[in-house]
Amino acid sequence: MLHAYTRLFIHLVWSTKHRQRWLTTNLRPRLHEHLLENARSKHIAIDTLAVQPEHVHVLLNLQSNQQVDDVVKLLKGESSHWINAEDLVHPKFSWQRGYGAFSLSSSHVDALRTYITNQDEHHRNKSFAEEYEELLLKYGFTAGDLEAMS
Repeated sequence: MLHAYTRLFIHLVWSTKHRQRWLTTNLRPRLHEHLLENARSKHIAIDTLAVQPEHVHVLLNLQSNQQVDDVVKLLKGESSHWINAEDLVHPKFSWQRGYGAFSLSSSHVDALRTYITNQDEHHRNKSFAEEYEELLLKYGFTAGDLEAMS
């Protein structure tokens, strides 16, 4: 076969170290734009992105030559470096180790786009910790898995 046709949608979620609410109202749009620009320069196809005070959601169309872990490292590592180089957060900024990466079918993409786009509204009633636990359970992790991860 001469061409590879792939459509691999991944929902990525990661948080700031210790879930600190470092991503202020002023910083969030700057980081949003920076993540998009950085992704474009590295041929990472971000479909939808939301930056919250202590976490980030990304709907990603993973290319056939990319691995999830490599993409996450590129996005988190470069953005952390940028935040510190620009002196945007005190003390030194860092992301929490790890991330959530969840695959989804094309039929669920529109619903996830809406979910990511409406993060501000969503978090008026639910904390990130509650949201993340629900995501893990939704994607098939058990209560025992959750205890082992904490």
